[in-house]
Amino acid sequence: MFITTAFAQSATDTATGFGGSGFEMIILFVPLMVVWYFLLIRPQRAQAKKREETLKSIRRGDQVVTGGGLVGKVTKVVDDKEVEVEIAEGVRVRIVRSGISEVRVKGEPIKADAA
Repeated sequence: MFITTAFAQSATDTATGFGGSGFEMIILFVPLMVVWYFLLIRPQRAQAKKREETLKSIRRGDQVVTGGGLVGKVTKVVDDKEVEVEIAEGVRVRIVRSGISEVRVKGEPIKADAA
């Protein structure tokens, strides 16, 4: 008897649109968006801002790693968008700043050389 009554009650709730107005949905949706903002959006913006500052502060003598994995030393800052990097002795290439994945400051050794 109880099972039949519970089944009938759930069928009635389903037919009436899950029991209420859209206000309950908004009450649940707003905290979810706040959590989403603080856990995903805000940290991602901070990380992007830090990367932008790092790329802007590249100067001559810095060691950089390109997106393709080449390690080189900045020999010349061409303009706001490009730098010249020496990837081997006498081999210099121009790289777009956005193609640089990591900036290693002068005194920081490469991990393979430190071992």
